[in-house]
Amino acid sequence: MVLDLTPTELERYRRQIMLPGFGEESQQRLKGSTVLVTGVGGLGGTAALYLAVAGVGRIILLRGGELRLDDMNRQILMTDHWVGQPRVFKAKETLLNINPDIQVDAICEYVNPNNVNELVQHSDVVLDCAHNFIERDLLNIACVRWGKPMVEAAMNNMEAYLTTIVPGLTPCLSCIFPEKPDWDKRGFGVLGAVSGTLACLTALEAIKLITGLGTPLLSQLLTMDLSRAEFSKRHPYHDPACPVCGEKSQRLTSITAQEEPCCSHS
Repeated sequence: MVLDLTPTELERYRRQIMLPGFGEESQQRLKGSTVLVTGVGGLGGTAALYLAVAGVGRIILLRGGELRLDDMNRQILMTDHWVGQPRVFKAKETLLNINPDIQVDAICEYVNPNNVNELVQHSDVVLDCAHNFIERDLLNIACVRWGKPMVEAAMNNMEAYLTTIVPGLTPCLSCIFPEKPDWDKRGFGVLGAVSGTLACLTALEAIKLITGLGTPLLSQLLTMDLSRAEFSKRHPYHDPACPVCGEKSQRLTSITAQEEPCCSHS
């Protein structure tokens, strides 16, 4: 969806509209888009902040549970007095204080089989910042089912990974991690600067998908060791027999083959 920009929005986003290859049309695309952000912690909350200041028109924040004191070393949308209360509502308040021109929906729930399909259907891009693979797998299945791109991001101690999944075109999460790591959400240390670094890259992937700016991490897994500032790109295996995305990938390959011309021209 492409929406006209108000004079206030033209001024608010003037500096990014100046970017080569961006312009008003990209800003209009951001305004007309809906992004679902799961997790809303040091990773999801920070990514949501950069989506908000970029002008994404509607952000859906999804995260159950209350804010804890040991969350506060990375929760840039929170204030100390909010400890013990549902974090998504404070996140919404902060984002709207920073940018009142957008819409923010706060849902105090975890990703579950009852809410995931409707939320994904009503989103243009999904940011997978959930803290366990149960939620991540549910999101992956729903995104493949409804053909929605998902930016997949996670971290552990000083390490992190990032990729963008487009159903039918790239490996899905089940291809990349057929066996799920044993992941204790509070069993590893975290610096706020590490989750914030990954969050900025995560938000940037969503912005690139929406606007066409730059090149997203399609079929590429970016791994990071931030203790050494080492970054690598890997090409994850796209399993043609994947129980989640295999049938969709095969169908797309068949359609593409039928559309290709029978001869080529040099």
